[in-house]
Amino acid sequence: MSLESERKRWENETLNPARKRFPERKVEFKTSSGIPLPPFQIPPDTESNYLARLGFPGEYPFTRGVQPSMYRGRLWTMRQYAGYASARESNQRYRYLLEQGQTGLSVAFDLPTQIGYDSDDPISQGEVGKVGVAISSMEDMAILFRDIPLGQVSTSMTINAPAAILLAMYIAVSKQQGTETNKLRGTIQNDILKEYIARGTYIFPPEPSMRLITDVFSFCQKEIPNWNTISISGYHIREAGSTAVQEVAFTLANAVAYVETALQAGLDIDQFARQLSFFFNAHNNFLEEIAKYRAARRLWAHLMKERFGAKKPASMRMRFHTQTGGSTLTAQQPENNAIRVALQALAAVLGGTQSLHTNSMDEALWLPTEKAVTLALRTQQIIAHESGVANSVDPLGGSYLIEYLTDEIEQHALAYIEKIDQMGGALAAIEQGFVQGEIQEAAYTYQKEIESNDQVVVGVNQFIIDEKIELDRLQVDPSIETEQRDRLVDLRKNRDQTRVVELLNKLEAAARGSENLMPLLIVCVENQITLGEMCNTLRGVWGEYQPPAWI
Repeated sequence: MSLESERKRWENETLNPARKRFPERKVEFKTSSGIPLPPFQIPPDTESNYLARLGFPGEYPFTRGVQPSMYRGRLWTMRQYAGYASARESNQRYRYLLEQGQTGLSVAFDLPTQIGYDSDDPISQGEVGKVGVAISSMEDMAILFRDIPLGQVSTSMTINAPAAILLAMYIAVSKQQGTETNKLRGTIQNDILKEYIARGTYIFPPEPSMRLITDVFSFCQKEIPNWNTISISGYHIREAGSTAVQEVAFTLANAVAYVETALQAGLDIDQFARQLSFFFNAHNNFLEEIAKYRAARRLWAHLMKERFGAKKPASMRMRFHTQTGGSTLTAQQPENNAIRVALQALAAVLGGTQSLHTNSMDEALWLPTEKAVTLALRTQQIIAHESGVANSVDPLGGSYLIEYLTDEIEQHALAYIEKIDQMGGALAAIEQGFVQGEIQEAAYTYQKEIESNDQVVVGVNQFIIDEKIELDRLQVDPSIETEQRDRLVDLRKNRDQTRVVELLNKLEAAARGSENLMPLLIVCVENQITLGEMCNTLRGVWGEYQPPAWI
């Protein structure tokens, strides 16, 4: 069978049905010279391994993209990771961003929320609303999304250890708004393994943490079919200092562990796998980053089909969100960060991302201002509407260098995954310190290269100037913490305390058993039980994770 006949089959069977669902944008796809742009290019039919290694967009092994027409049909979701101070202030920022053309929300939570403490807990002092929005109760969540119809937006929540509880709050608010839960679209990060590796906002030990994750998988499979139950994150692994290869390898090794846990819990691979999603970084090495996304997609498709026996194409598709590299931003000459972000965002688009957040140029200094956030969003919009790169599927596919890099990244990442398998899997590799050690070594090597000027960072080790930073600064009002404490006092005073005690006792009993906790968590938040109260109840049953002393 010729490659051209296969291309025609693909067009009839895969592309045209997709075009009916998502008609191509009403623009003329051509270059500035008037040269027509086909959706994508294929090599001469003499390329015998084309179908096995690349295939067609929207088909196994998905190297060239998870959708047949990619951005010709629908652009990626444009998000700005935002959240600070109280729910009221963050709500104002969200509504502003939606007015500016943002197409999805991405919620940043403050540190107490991330590790399961209320704003009035002594351990929260000084941290309330500082690196994200403070959410202690369903009431806070309702304020956060006031006048934002949850049935019409896609919401991503960067939350891990208490992800099930924050999802329960989101569901409760949607019900309060009158939105059917099966209409909700969005993602919770819910990736605890990378917390043990790279980030540190864990609460519970691995076993109960994995139980919470599979409870979410099972619940959402039935109740919220359009919700991404996990965003398996390489972003934070890369931020901790990993290489591009390590980012792919350790992310997919973690993903394998989640799939295996779900299968052990009795879930069907072709039922829950379509709700898995991924989260990658975009760094400065432009061509490597493009190849990284293509390699990750192909490797994941192979793992799902060959290792886990997935049958449905949707189970093999790697859908991912991308965020530009926070660790690449510099406090020196911060305007340069806008250029870095533009290159990184372009790499993510050329690599086929489904969703994108662009960092603001001032984030190495402080929380981003509205002006900086708007510029970051405009960066995405210019790429989408002015650059022309969204008019062709996998436009760099077939480049000899891109295909070489794609193959190399896949092979090196697979070698890591095989080594982790030999160690007993991702959790065993984490407990033995292997993953952390590899990342630390990569970070150390990169830092030495900067210090020796082998790696140039503009404005840091070369092209240095004396400068005075004159950017506007966003500051969080310290009275936010007092207001949050007062609101929690009022909440506890006005709720049914007998019902609260009854439900917390039920939660404790359920945590000791094996029932799915999600329905009970929803009832708890609807009765104004706070995040900290639920997490403390679970801490009393499961304890807290203590990393080995040598990590």
